[in-house]
Amino acid sequence: MIKDLQQKILELKKQNDVCILAHSYTTADICEIADFTGDSYALSIRAKTAPQSTVVMCGVRFMAETVKMLAPEKKVVLANPQAGCPMAEQFSPAYIAQIKAAHPHYAVVAYVNTTAELKTLADVCVTSSSAVKICRALPEKNILFIPDINLGSYVKSQVPEKNFKMLEGGCPVHAKITRGDVLSAKKAHPAALFLVHPECRPEVVELADYVGSTSGIMDFAEKSSAREFIIGTENAIVCHLNYRCPDKRFYPLSKELLCRDMKIVSLHDVYAAVAGTGGEVIRMDESVRAKAVKSIERMIELGG
Repeated sequence: MIKDLQQKILELKKQNDVCILAHSYTTADICEIADFTGDSYALSIRAKTAPQSTVVMCGVRFMAETVKMLAPEKKVVLANPQAGCPMAEQFSPAYIAQIKAAHPHYAVVAYVNTTAELKTLADVCVTSSSAVKICRALPEKNILFIPDINLGSYVKSQVPEKNFKMLEGGCPVHAKITRGDVLSAKKAHPAALFLVHPECRPEVVELADYVGSTSGIMDFAEKSSAREFIIGTENAIVCHLNYRCPDKRFYPLSKELLCRDMKIVSLHDVYAAVAGTGGEVIRMDESVRAKAVKSIERMIELGG
């Protein structure tokens, strides 16, 4: 049944000139039929170069918005319109504008997990894989980092020569993980390396053997000579790694590491989006797009 639906999607995407982009947190049945799977930075790069006239985003809304910013001539479809991101939506543009006005000598660095409207206020966007490199490369000494305080704290620890101001925002899924969760997992699997996403709390990150983006975590695990790993990010990565490295063992840090927004994206959603009978076509005011895309383009320039 799944294979039949996947085959129909593959036929339709060729027929309708569709490129399917899938975030690594989506399920394996979706990743198998995607033209490209990766983290948000990798998807941003691919969105700009995809030759197809239509892009179906299997991920959350801010990712589809980013595609539309970079490729305004394309039809961009969010596979499941309900797939949002609590972190991206937690601060209003008016609030950030107020904070920015109070700190006029600070460069505004926005995590890519933000709305298009927030990106219009940013000097540059970053992803978890490029944040350290980009913040280090900025000419400004003072940085207002939004919205994730945990990623911001990690970047601050790696770029001590800069002054950081951060807000109390972040990913509710990663932020709920505690130091106790890590110690329990290490006790249960003493031979395993602990790989963690920097959206987790600093006291969790400091216990890690490796800190990085979802793609970074997967690359590290695949190349490492170690045989066991505790995975400190969304549990889809455990599934993907079990598939890619059947000779190694991967353990979820916590059963709570589940992004509900990613998990509502189904193979049936992808089918409907590719067929043109479902999903949501992303529309964006050109004045917003033109202003917001500057921060994305600078991210690609500095993070490349």
